[in-house]
Amino acid sequence: MKSLKAIECDVCIIGSGVGGAPVASELSKAGHKVIVLEKGGWYNEQDFKKDEMLGRKRIFRSKMKEERHVLSAPDGDGDFSESTTTEFWGGNIVGGASNFMSAYFHRLKPKDFRLLSEYGPIEGANIADWPITYDDMEPYYVKAEQVVGISGKVVDHPFLEPRSTPDYPFPPTNEHPIAKWFDKAATKLGFHPLPMARGILSRPHNGRNFCEYSGYCGSYGCHSGAKASSRASLLDDAVKNGNCEVITHAKAYQINTDSDGNASSVDYFDMNGDSIRVKAKKVVVACYSMESSRMLLASKGEKHSNGIGNKYNQIGKNLHCCAGGTGHGVFDLSKFSELQQNELTVRGPFFNRFLQDWYEINDKSAFDKPVKGGTIDFVFDPPSPTSDASESRYNDGDLVWGTQLKQNIKSSFTQSKDFKFEVFCDWLPNDDCYVSLDRNEKDKWGSPVAKVKVGFHPHDLKVAQYIVDKGVEVMKQMGAQTAFGNVWSDPTGNLMAGGLRFGNDPKTSALDANCRVHGTNNLYVTDGSFMPNGGSVTPTFTIYANSFRVADKILEAM
Repeated sequence: MKSLKAIECDVCIIGSGVGGAPVASELSKAGHKVIVLEKGGWYNEQDFKKDEMLGRKRIFRSKMKEERHVLSAPDGDGDFSESTTTEFWGGNIVGGASNFMSAYFHRLKPKDFRLLSEYGPIEGANIADWPITYDDMEPYYVKAEQVVGISGKVVDHPFLEPRSTPDYPFPPTNEHPIAKWFDKAATKLGFHPLPMARGILSRPHNGRNFCEYSGYCGSYGCHSGAKASSRASLLDDAVKNGNCEVITHAKAYQINTDSDGNASSVDYFDMNGDSIRVKAKKVVVACYSMESSRMLLASKGEKHSNGIGNKYNQIGKNLHCCAGGTGHGVFDLSKFSELQQNELTVRGPFFNRFLQDWYEINDKSAFDKPVKGGTIDFVFDPPSPTSDASESRYNDGDLVWGTQLKQNIKSSFTQSKDFKFEVFCDWLPNDDCYVSLDRNEKDKWGSPVAKVKVGFHPHDLKVAQYIVDKGVEVMKQMGAQTAFGNVWSDPTGNLMAGGLRFGNDPKTSALDANCRVHGTNNLYVTDGSFMPNGGSVTPTFTIYANSFRVADKILEAM
């Protein structure tokens, strides 16, 4: 390691994803000097290709030999087994995983903020109410819709959350012809088909183009700039005002604190191996849940001998993934008319539909009392022709080749159409799901890697199975010849939250209601770590909204 250099700013932000970028944007616009430390590189629309071989796993994700996580997961026999993985790196790149998201943007409901009060305790689960209400967050949902650009249409339904605006700021993206098949089928079953809001522009906004409808969306970088990644929607502009600097290839490894326990600076390694110190009045951590916990645990000081804010051992606790499941409907094209076949095989427009009829489940045949349910998003899988062809190698688990293999490939690509649904429900926080520092594994910079234990609560699987069965029912009603689904028990690599729960009591939470680390007056966390529960939707929209909210709190403090 070479000699330590130092630079200064008003606010240092670690991470450039949806948690960090809103703070950088708001504070730099207000005239404060902001430095954003991003471990990855800066890529723009011209760097994103419609090529599965350039996907985030190969190009934009950390390498196993350089940095990894130690995963401790249930082994199916009542114990846990350990392995190393890079699956939790959603994207080492300016904008992080938001470059590759499918951009389903759902708000939480008021009951999500009162999970314990509304549904009561569940044995073995660490359920807690939020220290703020839906009404506190609602103005920031609106702000995120308008600033990052969300397209959709509000439709009244039994679980529609309160809104201060009548609709989204941009009309829905173009819809696939079979969306009307879904509407008809869901309505016939007595359900409420809903158009899905997407963080994807349906018309130009703030220098960004609207969607190209190429089909290469989820898991791919956006070529047009329509996707509401934090880089395209916020940081591109923030760096132009002269107050925001994004330092790429900057591996932050330690937050330093003064004699009062407050953050004084951040140390990082640059791409040459030099250690640089950033002195700042405020420090914001937005590294992704497990990495933010790791950062605080690794940063010890005079007042924080066990890691910053860890006086009551709350750092890393109450991590949660996204519980739920997935399913498919396979449509045999030979069973449909020529017109129907043409509609089924259209490429490009989105299958923008979801159901929330079971956001609360009140079914005494399945549950003794009303329980929190979930959401079903109906979508297309992102194009992956190489993987699809590879899967054609098997018939009922047996390897095939020659004529049979060619027939399987032909059937997969030309004789059937596969639609997908994804179920999202709460992964209940529990004592077997948390982040710590591994005692043996280190990254290439010599820092202990995060050890992530991912035990789940059996209640999650029961709720998920109930809703997966509803998704299969819809697929069959739409006319799928084959429909099936399954629940998740493994963690989803790109939808983790928690680990640094916010609350009013330092003995049971890591952050206060303004997402400031307990025991400090100038250190904040603005990624999904703050969430006591994930709700029954993807968390990205709520992370965006909360980051705008905390930006206001920091501005007030400054």
